[in-house]
Amino acid sequence: MNKRTEAAPFANEPFVDFGVEENRLAMEAAIGKIKEELGREYPLRIGDEKIYTEEKIVSLNPGDVGMAIGRVSKTDRALAEKAMQAALKTFESWKNVPAEERAGVLFRAAERLRERKREFSATMVLEAGKNYAEADADTAEAIDFMEFYAREMIRLDRINETLPLTKIAGEDNRLEYIPLGVGIVIPPWNFPLAICAGMTAAAIVSGNAVLLKPASATPVVAAKFVELMEEAGLPPGVLNFVPGSGAEVGDYLTSHPKTRFISFTGSKEVGLRIGRLAAETAPGQIWIKRFVAEMGGKDGIVVDETADLGAAAQAIVSSAFGFQGQKCSAGSRAFVVESVYEEVTERIVELTKRLSIGLPERNCAIGPVIDESSYKKILGYIEIGRKEGRLLAGGGRAPGNGYYIEPTVFADVDGKARIMQEEIFGPVLAIGKAKDWREAIRLYNDTEYGLTGSFFSTDEKRIEEAERTMHCGNLYINRKCTGALVGVHPFGGFNMSGTDSKAGGRDYLLLFTQAKAISRKR
Repeated sequence: MNKRTEAAPFANEPFVDFGVEENRLAMEAAIGKIKEELGREYPLRIGDEKIYTEEKIVSLNPGDVGMAIGRVSKTDRALAEKAMQAALKTFESWKNVPAEERAGVLFRAAERLRERKREFSATMVLEAGKNYAEADADTAEAIDFMEFYAREMIRLDRINETLPLTKIAGEDNRLEYIPLGVGIVIPPWNFPLAICAGMTAAAIVSGNAVLLKPASATPVVAAKFVELMEEAGLPPGVLNFVPGSGAEVGDYLTSHPKTRFISFTGSKEVGLRIGRLAAETAPGQIWIKRFVAEMGGKDGIVVDETADLGAAAQAIVSSAFGFQGQKCSAGSRAFVVESVYEEVTERIVELTKRLSIGLPERNCAIGPVIDESSYKKILGYIEIGRKEGRLLAGGGRAPGNGYYIEPTVFADVDGKARIMQEEIFGPVLAIGKAKDWREAIRLYNDTEYGLTGSFFSTDEKRIEEAERTMHCGNLYINRKCTGALVGVHPFGGFNMSGTDSKAGGRDYLLLFTQAKAISRKR
């Protein structure tokens, strides 16, 4: 085990302050070391084999598109089937490994990641376009997920001691949480380490075997994570690394009769497609596939006239433009009561115009969006926004050899406008005016999503009503709507935001297990 044993209380990994010169210089040195690895080739990992394929996924730096971060071998259907068979075989032994031993792998992996924190963060600076703080927070969250889920598995294994069943005469009864089988883990590119590690760790520590299909935009950091798990002592075949096309490999594995569960984080459109495929019963399938999905949001912040207006404006800007708005929790909407609307809007515009734009490796506040497809999509929404609102900041491309877009603010946007209703996943904020705080909440709720939201007010009765009526999985009072912490803010939303699962919560591992009640007559 390590210094953070399962008996110790869980504590979140601290973030690094890059205002301290020593920390900034250390990150710059780490980025330099990662640049020495540019162009490295990464294999598939299937069972105990490392397989290099002729066809590769080439990972590019979105902030400097002439820079290839790495070349990752690409899976086809035949190799996907081979990985499935390897996972099925390994599952038969891994499911019998005691929970504390499985947890021990995660504790060791978390400790190794802590030791190599700068390396992983620097990789994301280059591969995902994150600035120093965003990358550091991503790595810290990956550490938190692994340690939290390790402790949770130990707790579930001891459930009969901590939460005993009702006793009856003449019988001994207990409850066990057993693994499901082989699952497909499909993480997103926007948190390419944290969510990848969290989804994978939850499934593995629960006793399942996994086929990990990383996002094609960020496969290098995922490959490094798989290497890390191997170093931590995870047996071959428990985690199989199968990057590839969603249409070819993803659909094939989702529809496979031996797939027991699919864990997915990504867009609503892809999530709904996976849900449809998973619902079909393939020949030879003997179970209903478990589908765990987090599918994004159209999140917002409500501000009333009693609020701290400076704090509200800062929270709106941070929520809208952190990591270029490429978070499912991003606050892409703001609804402000009319008596303070102009003042709050002016403050938002002033703060937005202060944001620096440029290379993440120079630690600019605003970096590139992830790829050309996203770049074109976001610019298209900005053109739509010009017709739906009053442009106050940004509104176009930003200079640089990458996918740079100015942080953009539209005011006077109707609640039914497309930029108020559709997930843009970029640095675009829409502001709407409400006659009072109740109308602002109504406007906030008028969406098919329900992930995060914030309410700014100093009126306790209004806060209490907002807590009851704002319909989202994660509601924050007088703070930004991004930045959920593992174990502190169990994360997951309602409606089209997903399947109501709560990553980093105490019920999350139940999604990767099944409860078996055992009774013995005395």
